[in-house]
Amino acid sequence: MAYALQQLINGITLGMIYGLIAVGYTMVYGIIGMINFAHGDVFMIGAFLSLIALTGLGMLGITYVPLALFLTLIFAAGIAALYGWTIERVAYRPLRGSFRLAPLISAIGMSIALQNFAQVAQGARDKNLPELIPGGFKIFEENGFVVQLSWMQIVITVVTVALLGLFTWLVTKTSLGRAMRACEQDMKMTSLLGIDVNRTIGLTFVIGAALAAVAGLLFLLYYGSINFYIGFNAGVKAFTAAVLGGVGSLPGAVIGGLAIGLIEAFWSGYASVEYKDVAAFSVLIVVLIFMPTGLLGRADVEKV
Repeated sequence: MAYALQQLINGITLGMIYGLIAVGYTMVYGIIGMINFAHGDVFMIGAFLSLIALTGLGMLGITYVPLALFLTLIFAAGIAALYGWTIERVAYRPLRGSFRLAPLISAIGMSIALQNFAQVAQGARDKNLPELIPGGFKIFEENGFVVQLSWMQIVITVVTVALLGLFTWLVTKTSLGRAMRACEQDMKMTSLLGIDVNRTIGLTFVIGAALAAVAGLLFLLYYGSINFYIGFNAGVKAFTAAVLGGVGSLPGAVIGGLAIGLIEAFWSGYASVEYKDVAAFSVLIVVLIFMPTGLLGRADVEKV
């Protein structure tokens, strides 16, 4: 019982990180109907930016953790947002009227370019960070096994839930959200109504990249080690979470992330850790066989 509860806590924490990355995937897909395969690498860039900012602040003598994390978050999210804007301008906007495979190939190329850029700039070795938010509390103990909940796990859960609520409100209640939903339904008619489609799509990429940077900071603080390849691994899992939850649904992205995180945690704890990815993708296949649009997705209506 105690071991299962600990794996549940670990799975929820991991799933929240996946879900936060998946929100960026699903926001972009909701507008242009295409998956930004460079999004996982923006998450990786955000993690490296966070490490650089924390190291620089430490050298400047800013060691008060809340202030350092706040400044790091602003720095990483701001620079990552520029990456997102650049990806949209370079990899997507020139190919928006082309056949659907062209932007996909362009995004994969951008992903490879970001990976190699990080490898050349930061090296291929793992970069480590000392624990900045230590401690937690014991939930209970059973047969010598202590179930613990760390403060970092609480922070990850609270931040993800808060951001999900914020961006759900943004999409459903604000003028920008209405413009996003209008672009999703019909870009040509949206532009005829006076909405700047290019600006709306660009802002969506910027917001998604900033969310990826937040996830990168949380990943760095939780695991304390990053490398240039974490973007690919986390990106594939987050994409899987977005598909599982229903691409286009913000709550579905987080629910899909939780599902992937829990599957990985319990499979690693009770079966073989080498096959945890097989288990996660097998569940995805089963769900899509019986629910092709995902858990919370909706069927597309083709306009004729």
